[in-house]
Amino acid sequence: MENDFKHVHVDKKRGVDHGTWVPLMFMYPEADIPVCQLSVQTDRDGTYHYNMGKALAPLKEKGILIMGSGATTHNLGTMQPDGSPVPSWASEFDSWLKNALLEGRYEDVNHYDSRAPYGKKAHPRPDHFYPLHVAMGAAGENAKAELLHHSWGNGSLSYASYRFTAAK
Repeated sequence: MENDFKHVHVDKKRGVDHGTWVPLMFMYPEADIPVCQLSVQTDRDGTYHYNMGKALAPLKEKGILIMGSGATTHNLGTMQPDGSPVPSWASEFDSWLKNALLEGRYEDVNHYDSRAPYGKKAHPRPDHFYPLHVAMGAAGENAKAELLHHSWGNGSLSYASYRFTAAK
């Protein structure tokens, strides 16, 4: 692993949070796989988390799935009842992110807070967005993003799901 990622600490007292167990509940309902959850570092930036993913990338060759779970927009202060119209700022950020991912502009995504429209409004705190950066980095620089699912909840929460496949 790269120098920044040599010091890893294990907390055996803390279980996995909903960002891990909810997707795994659907993917592996028997809970018959080993799981290692990583914590994002909210005092770091998108590039740091992208590099974290790059450091983890060799694990894929051993059959290890690297998954990021969060939300493409996550501003809880703007939530509305389900079925509410999507605010323009959320839609604009979500569209920007989709285009950036599908076009392979990962450097732009790493700097979303300064390059995306409404980046800081879409993510006042980056903890639900940085898992995407880890997944991007783990996939590799020339990986292709594919939109698997898209829906909205509570007006402003985008539940877009992407898969990254290694370039051939």
